[in-house]
Amino acid sequence: MIQAYEMMYILRPNLLEEQISESVNKYRDLLTENGATNIHIKLWGKRRLAYPIDKHQEGTYILMNYLATGQQVAVVERAMRLSEEVIRYLTMKLEKEPAPSEDSFKGLIQPAVARQEQPEQV
Repeated sequence: MIQAYEMMYILRPNLLEEQISESVNKYRDLLTENGATNIHIKLWGKRRLAYPIDKHQEGTYILMNYLATGQQVAVVERAMRLSEEVIRYLTMKLEKEPAPSEDSFKGLIQPAVARQEQPEQV
């Protein structure tokens, strides 16, 4: 069954632009060869990591959205796991529902804050 997936992966910060392009193209081509469709790639650029990974303080972030089955996801994740240029990756299966707007998050956050301000009842 075809599902929508979102994959974020982080490349080593010391890669040149050519190497980053080669890496992005490699994973895009791997998905295409295995039957994934509707591939969208966004290069977020170099950003500071929340915590050091393999002694790296920064990494180059890439976001990929595509339609595939679980088989294509497994192939790409295996290639990333074996690659020395990828320091982290995460794949998420997306729901078919549209993403919530910012206004809907406000309603979820306010009750949580209100609950924290109330004293606990014993």
